[in-house]
Amino acid sequence: MITPERIMSWAIPGFFVLIGVELLVATWRGRHVYDSNDAINSLGLGMISQIVGVFTKLFAIGIYGWCAAHLALWRLPVDSVWVWISGLLLYDLLYYWLHRLGHEVNVLWAAHVVHHQSERYNLTTALRQTGSGFLLGWLFYLPMALLGYPVEVFAVVALIDLLYQFWVHTEVIDRLGWFDRVFCSPSNHRAHHAVNDRYLDRNYGGILIIWDRLFGSFVEENDDDPPIYGTRAPLQSWNPLWANVEVYWAMLKDSWHARNWVDKLRVWIKPPGWRPADVAARFPKVAFDMTHARYNPPISAALKLYCLAAFGVLLLIGVHFLDVAPKLELTQATLYALYLVYSLCAIGFLLESRGVGLWLEWLRTTGTAVFIWMTGHWFGVAQLDPRIAVAMIALFGLSAVAVLGLSGYGRRIAGTARPAMK
Repeated sequence: MITPERIMSWAIPGFFVLIGVELLVATWRGRHVYDSNDAINSLGLGMISQIVGVFTKLFAIGIYGWCAAHLALWRLPVDSVWVWISGLLLYDLLYYWLHRLGHEVNVLWAAHVVHHQSERYNLTTALRQTGSGFLLGWLFYLPMALLGYPVEVFAVVALIDLLYQFWVHTEVIDRLGWFDRVFCSPSNHRAHHAVNDRYLDRNYGGILIIWDRLFGSFVEENDDDPPIYGTRAPLQSWNPLWANVEVYWAMLKDSWHARNWVDKLRVWIKPPGWRPADVAARFPKVAFDMTHARYNPPISAALKLYCLAAFGVLLLIGVHFLDVAPKLELTQATLYALYLVYSLCAIGFLLESRGVGLWLEWLRTTGTAVFIWMTGHWFGVAQLDPRIAVAMIALFGLSAVAVLGLSGYGRRIAGTARPAMK
């Protein structure tokens, strides 16, 4: 039996192989499509999305399953080929409308914006997913439940639709002729991610671009107007938590400041960028400048290398979390999740050249080494193999020393940078 978990276990290694291939092809062609800080941020947001999913996947599946069991007009057979094919087509159509309204309704945009914040366009952008989409996204797929599509069909076709969209997030594949007219393709999806006037809020299809042609939202990529990526309210941060809440926070502030009670509600359902007139007058925002420089705070080569290495280790820890979290008690799984999110935030602050990031990372690495040394435990592992424990203590201990050296704060922490006595 094909399960979503098995499909994902096959897909994850492939993601990173294809990212490596894309990087090699782009380098060979002399194109710069990756920034390490942006890639770390995108992959980190993907990790947070997966972490949240561990705790919420039963939310959408549970609601869907209940509706399919109690409200369905009929029961469709799970072993029928046409049920699977029609289920995939219907899911893709429903995804189109979720995606389209995700660009047209502010509260839905607040979740979807995470996927659009990157000012680069590459395969790591595909993995840049929201942590809050579970809140309302399930509503759009209830028609499948009411029509009697089994939970197994829904779960698998949802994953297929999502996995298909990975490969279209690239600049190294050009137009594909007839394929572009039928399917979502790299060319079509580049236009979708662009903030140029020509492309804004177009090409919502997941697998098929036919939906856009049917409902009037299709636009073709134009060589005379190359796509510029990002959002019209640039994130300007590598903090993954802020990436997930920035639009919610902006809506809350506008709703709070609005004098008219109707406007307080309209903030949430109007298109992105809409603001009550009185709020816009009292709290103006800077107009979007298409020519603004990409967000790229300078950091030393050594600190950049440290962030890449630390994030690589964190990816491995994240894979372990996804493996053991379903078997852990809720409290322990939550603590493990908080450790990962804290770690991602610390690395984000380092990439922003913020001093607090140096302290957070030093506390993280030192605390991890001390914890393992004192307990010999790790999340989901009752007792670490002594050799593994020693290796982890050495890794995080050396990381803590490296942070002190890289930061230039080592002497101050050690108390050797005191002012000269008079």
